[in-house]
Amino acid sequence: MHSTIRPGSEADVAVIEHIVHAAYQHYIPRIGKPPGPMSEDYHAHVALGNVWVLVLDHEIAGLVVLVPEPEYMLLQNVAVVPSKQRQGWGRQLIDFAEARARQCGYREIRLYTNERMKENLALYARLGYQETARRLEAGFDRVFMRKTL
Repeated sequence: MHSTIRPGSEADVAVIEHIVHAAYQHYIPRIGKPPGPMSEDYHAHVALGNVWVLVLDHEIAGLVVLVPEPEYMLLQNVAVVPSKQRQGWGRQLIDFAEARARQCGYREIRLYTNERMKENLALYARLGYQETARRLEAGFDRVFMRKTL
């Protein structure tokens, strides 16, 4: 299967929103409300150049949202369409995010996830991310993590 990662465009926003909804909706019962990524403004993120999409055989199958901060790159969201999950595409997007952060001159990448998303916490730990804090933010119990690049 041929894959590429390219910047997201305004024409991609409806597909991006659909993928985020599909990828995160199963967390709603666990968290008690829609996870943060489901309420993000993807039009704004695309306009700022923060969204990169994974294209598999001419169809968008995933995305990563990278927000440049003064001291680090924030990996704000990684989402893969459910039918393509557990095939390494999320890992490819995370690898891309780390490489992109290095290209932009960052020495650190950070992220946060909901403390109830245990699978994500385990994955990020396996990938070398270290927990730095836990706190309530924007109404969510978040775990903050970082990785030195």
